[in-house]
Amino acid sequence: MHILLVNNTRIPALKYGGTERVIWALGKALVALGHQVSYLVAKGSHCPFAMVYVYNPALALERQIPIGVDLMHIHFPMAQAPTFPYLATLHGNGEAGEKFAPNTVFLTANHAQRHHGEAFVYNGLDWDEYGPVDWQKERRHLLFLAKTSRKEKNVKGAIEIAKSRETKLEIIGGHKLIFSRYVRFRGQVGGAKKAALLNHGMALLNPIRWHEPFGLAPIEALYYGNPVFATPYGSMPELITEEVGLLSLHGRELAEGLKQLPYYSRKLCHHYVVDRFNHLDMAKNYLAYYEKVLNGEKINTNPLFVAADQHKTLLAYDW
Repeated sequence: MHILLVNNTRIPALKYGGTERVIWALGKALVALGHQVSYLVAKGSHCPFAMVYVYNPALALERQIPIGVDLMHIHFPMAQAPTFPYLATLHGNGEAGEKFAPNTVFLTANHAQRHHGEAFVYNGLDWDEYGPVDWQKERRHLLFLAKTSRKEKNVKGAIEIAKSRETKLEIIGGHKLIFSRYVRFRGQVGGAKKAALLNHGMALLNPIRWHEPFGLAPIEALYYGNPVFATPYGSMPELITEEVGLLSLHGRELAEGLKQLPYYSRKLCHHYVVDRFNHLDMAKNYLAYYEKVLNGEKINTNPLFVAADQHKTLLAYDW
């Protein structure tokens, strides 16, 4: 099968870029499974294992499909169904009243349910690209991995937890908000520098105040042996089991839970995500949906839409 992966941003991701990491890993896995992959992505992209075409938002998408493609897999919201065989993955939350094309796949069961859908595929990453974990490294700080400008990510809650434990917090992905001897802002980092920070981590603080569609930060942290302490919104109950972290609406409970860190198995955290959220399994699950689409089968029973605005409202969280 020849699959065209479509997105309106550049690949590969060098620092920040969740969707870009996912579609890169998906393409590699599809090729490894014997399929042909091409990308239709933003100018400046490059890829060693697939052909790359430049996406032009001013042109109709169907006019940009290369010859020989069997199905296109679109990674930004689609309100209208293309006439060409397609699958669309929604990577975010829709706005109130927004509608989506019938062949839309979501990232978790919760994500699908909140958009009145049924079809979902968990994200997976190519863990070989992350390199080996050094289990002998000193675990010396807590982690927060998200854009601090996004209030729903709740960096202030993470800082509050770290300060209550008098433990240093490394913030990856944001800029200075406060001056504190317990907090260090790293900005956007990638590659070996990001890997080193995660490998030295004690745990990830993820007290989100929105329904996270998936969240790559928790599985990246788990790969390096960091249990995840989060709020039980969106995807978190599907991603974080009691063996690899703690879920609570209350910052004080998350802070108290950090006392149990010596009892978590870091290697169990690592193997949990390698086994459950890898790019090959993701690709196999998408291939099942590709086959359904090409056979003319429905992948969602009901029309897809957002009944209420789930993105801008900050959900409950307290100390």
